[in-house]
Amino acid sequence: MAKNKIRASHILVDKYSKAIEVLDRLAAGEDFKKLAQEYSLCPSKKRGGDLGEFGRGQMVKEFEKAAFALKPGEITKEPVKTKFGYHIIMRTK
Repeated sequence: MAKNKIRASHILVDKYSKAIEVLDRLAAGEDFKKLAQEYSLCPSKKRGGDLGEFGRGQMVKEFEKAAFALKPGEITKEPVKTKFGYHIIMRTK
């Protein structure tokens, strides 16, 4: 994988309150992939939220900034708002 690319998964929801509910369930130890399949509005939910590899300039700005700030294995502490809704992002690589 090129060093300027990362891999991430996300859970996309339409409401801030729903994003907080997902974050609470993650904090309680629930599985990211299962929660993505249950909650996410994105077609990536079939893959447990996996978006594959991407580089800078391929995602909307707010999402990219948050994803690239994470270390592998980390999950955003707060929902990330974009024009699509609220994302919980997990960097996987």
